[in-house]
Amino acid sequence: MISGQKLVVVMPAYNAEKTLRQTYAELPHEYVDAVLLVDDASSDNTARVAEELGIRTIIHPVNGGYGANQKTCYRAALELGADIIVMVHPDYQYSPRLVTAMACMITSGHYDVVLGSRILGGGALKGGMPRYKYVANRFLTAFENLFLGAKLSEYHTGYRAFSRKVLETLPLQTNSDNFVFDNEMLVQTVAFGFRIGEISCPTKYFPEASSISFWPSVQYGLGVLATVFKYVLHRSGLKRNVLFEAGEA
Repeated sequence: MISGQKLVVVMPAYNAEKTLRQTYAELPHEYVDAVLLVDDASSDNTARVAEELGIRTIIHPVNGGYGANQKTCYRAALELGADIIVMVHPDYQYSPRLVTAMACMITSGHYDVVLGSRILGGGALKGGMPRYKYVANRFLTAFENLFLGAKLSEYHTGYRAFSRKVLETLPLQTNSDNFVFDNEMLVQTVAFGFRIGEISCPTKYFPEASSISFWPSVQYGLGVLATVFKYVLHRSGLKRNVLFEAGEA
């Protein structure tokens, strides 16, 4: 626990057998109350390794997508009584040692959501981020800051911490089951007025780390643009959208 609040780490996993042990080993277990992994029908031994490590494991019998995986993660974490939920990818691309710092930013009362940013500190390219992804990240982030009225360094990190209230409020079941879920969730966070903080996070790109390929990245980028336009239309009252309506989950 941190400041009397229950901390649960969730891991949306797909073929993470080779990196799961190292990711789990570097979690701050003295503060983490529970670790929950959702295996999205991996073709390797991810679930077996998770069970060997004593991680609570939920297995999707059929691959439902990254967004569907997160929906299961967050629902299960709330059922465990989590006050703070931190999503850690089990591919070891982000440092698990920052979980405590991210959770403390929420327990401080200053933030409702905390993002581990690859851009703050300038380490994204040094960590091996492909240049085309870096350029796309900067463009999409500038576009979203302009239309959402926020000032984030990036919207596309997979390292995130949430208060219980955020997960209970956002209509996450209306979101996509695919990669754009991440962006829909952050736009919802802005739409519902939650406070977002960021922390600099080193990142590592290597063969075993999960990363979407070029064409799925293009589809994701188009999905980001579409999500922003949906929000702008909703905010202006021109076209209401269930993504930004409370109580629609």
